[in-house]
Amino acid sequence: MKLLVANRGEIAVRVIRTALELGIPTVAVYSTADANSLAVEMADEAVCIGPPAARDSYLDVRNVIGAAEVTGCDAVHPGYGFLAENPDFATECANNGIRFVGPAPEVMARMGDKIRAKEAATEAGLPVLGGSEGGVRDVAAARVAADAAGFPILLKASAGGGGRGMRRVDSADELERSFENASQEALAAFGDGSLYVEKLLEGARHVEVQVLADGMGGVLICGDRECSIQRRHQKVVEEGPAPNLPDATRERMHAAAEEACRAWDYKSAGTLEFLVDKHGEFYFLELNARLQVEHPVTELVSGLDIVAEQLRVADGQLLSRTGRIEANGHSIECRINAEDPAFDFRPAAGRLDEFRLAAGPGVRVDTYCRSKGYVPPYYDSLLAKLCVWAPDRPRAVARMQRALDESAVTGLPTTLPLLREIARDELFATGSYTTGFLVDRAEFLPSMGGGAS
Repeated sequence: MKLLVANRGEIAVRVIRTALELGIPTVAVYSTADANSLAVEMADEAVCIGPPAARDSYLDVRNVIGAAEVTGCDAVHPGYGFLAENPDFATECANNGIRFVGPAPEVMARMGDKIRAKEAATEAGLPVLGGSEGGVRDVAAARVAADAAGFPILLKASAGGGGRGMRRVDSADELERSFENASQEALAAFGDGSLYVEKLLEGARHVEVQVLADGMGGVLICGDRECSIQRRHQKVVEEGPAPNLPDATRERMHAAAEEACRAWDYKSAGTLEFLVDKHGEFYFLELNARLQVEHPVTELVSGLDIVAEQLRVADGQLLSRTGRIEANGHSIECRINAEDPAFDFRPAAGRLDEFRLAAGPGVRVDTYCRSKGYVPPYYDSLLAKLCVWAPDRPRAVARMQRALDESAVTGLPTTLPLLREIARDELFATGSYTTGFLVDRAEFLPSMGGGAS
């Protein structure tokens, strides 16, 4: 196998590291903005695929396939984001004799459409929230579905996720304006303005189950992660296993995830995302048919290398193990972004004067950054993932507090001050928080202050 890594930043570095350990030659692709990146330095070869704009480089299927062909790559790992869940890209890889490290294109196409994914979940026996049966393209249809589900509801983009094209609606009076805004945002982000209506479950938790499958009958349930600390539906802190989750709920979620993988004939890594209510009932949200940003949380408590397992499966091999993994200890991940919490999380770009993240026992850092490096303005604001492991959750929380205090990033504003506040919050210490955690703690934000951290 010779592997092209069709991504950038920390995930490109992370995939290349596993390939290096396995003796797999790698090719990095880069835009002109990333010519001096760490991934380019680490890979055996590197190919420029275009100018800074993602649409002209990392999202250009023809350029990425061309880079694989001219360097003799027979496999492509897409990481997450960009082309990772693009079924057309996976199909083009197959048409050119290149193995796509991920699920089959038809599975990605079905699960990437939120309406079809909900239908697939229902067919697989997964519980789903009430709402519209399919997409709604006008306010009248949305009102019918909302009245049936009962307010509050969420409007969601049919063709994508990540919080884009999503609006909370508390009453019929808000529906028309919210629908228009969400539809326009969905159209700009995904090229499709259709929405669907979903019952809003208040006071819920966001818990996900990491799965691996080899397409030959082998399924591995790798454990679960708590992802309830979010800002505008973007995850900020993740941990695993999910704290204070009833044993019966965990067992049912894992069993449901396994059955769904078999029903969908799933292959490679994936994540089933659920909402869990205060009674321990859970409801399917979506399947992320790719490697997740927060996969280190699972790797730390399972001992797995999820990327290595993906590469095994893409090479036509069985998973190294199947069944279910019981978590060993506890792990937490904090996402450090180049954003200013004091100014509505405004993204930042430019030169990093100092970039020093923690080390020591039980600490893992996934990043592409270094001191005196440059953060381009064209891409996602994620700089690094600071992760810790400890034998139990209290010690993991204490370790994360120490690791955040030990870390320093100057030259750009970052979310480090906010993460320090979260790590010392009394409710976070209990592990009994919900998706309303940051909404209820607006007092964190005025205390952040602008500037570097």
